[in-house]
Amino acid sequence: MKAVRVNEYGGPEVLSYEEVEKPTPGSNEVLVKVAAAGVNYIDTYQRSGLYQIPLPTTLGLEAAGTVEEVGDSVSNYQIGDRVAYTSVAGAYAEYASVPEEKLVSLSDGVSFNEGAAAMLQGCTAHYLCKSTYHVKQGDSCLIHAAAGGVGLLLIQMVKNAGGYVIGTVSTEEKAELAKEAGADEVILYSKDDFEAEVSRITAGDGVNVVYDSVGKSTFEKSINCLSRLGYMVLYGNASGPVTEFNPATLGPKGSLFLTRPTLFDYTADRASLEWRSGDVFDWIAKDELKLRIEHFYSLSDAQEAHQDLEARKTTGKIILTPN
Repeated sequence: MKAVRVNEYGGPEVLSYEEVEKPTPGSNEVLVKVAAAGVNYIDTYQRSGLYQIPLPTTLGLEAAGTVEEVGDSVSNYQIGDRVAYTSVAGAYAEYASVPEEKLVSLSDGVSFNEGAAAMLQGCTAHYLCKSTYHVKQGDSCLIHAAAGGVGLLLIQMVKNAGGYVIGTVSTEEKAELAKEAGADEVILYSKDDFEAEVSRITAGDGVNVVYDSVGKSTFEKSINCLSRLGYMVLYGNASGPVTEFNPATLGPKGSLFLTRPTLFDYTADRASLEWRSGDVFDWIAKDELKLRIEHFYSLSDAQEAHQDLEARKTTGKIILTPN
């Protein structure tokens, strides 16, 4: 079978489209014929070495497809079932062997592309606003990268929970996308100082929570945007990791909270995975959550997909499909 491999850390050019052995599922595993694989920023971190992983490896942490084969101990899935998964490496391939406990069923109202697009980013948006900081009616939120895959979903979930959304984007085009998703205010950080704009919009009160996937370039100003007892939720490093910070500064700024959550911990048990994916797929089927899937690349064009993602040429979700 064909797969996209990383044999050494580096830029998009290290992605290698290769012939590899088709996996054989273990007793508790399911062989999935991949119909669509999602591309996420964490894939670029693993490719570059920012997040160290054993090499060589097949990239990709989410996909949707059809059950091709089941292990002897698998009881919940049969050949032909439509499924999706996240947090299992190896999605950039024609086939993937996935532990049964990591799979979820796709309902008839959710396509393979939607399943692949929603697993990592949809469940991420879900845990951010339902668990890390549980958004309530009247809460104000600052969402960085508001026109990105997680950002557009997070805006909708926060608005559905009764929150007020201030988003930051880089271009007018992305500002329109954030507004279409429901953002109340959108700041062009390439034009305006977002810290000053948040202060103006909130009359100096600040926001209850900042959802920051950008990292180094936004971190300090984001903390300054918080109200007393506010939550700084740092869930990504698109501009680079935050390497220097004195937690003692959180006290004088209003006894603030700082957390660095990951999807893995918020879907570590079966009940959490089913709750989050179930909500997301239900909202998609009912048209209460709209996915923006506009960028499709073949597996052999994974290099181009990573280049476009890191150059901020994309909005919403990127999908890889087998050639």
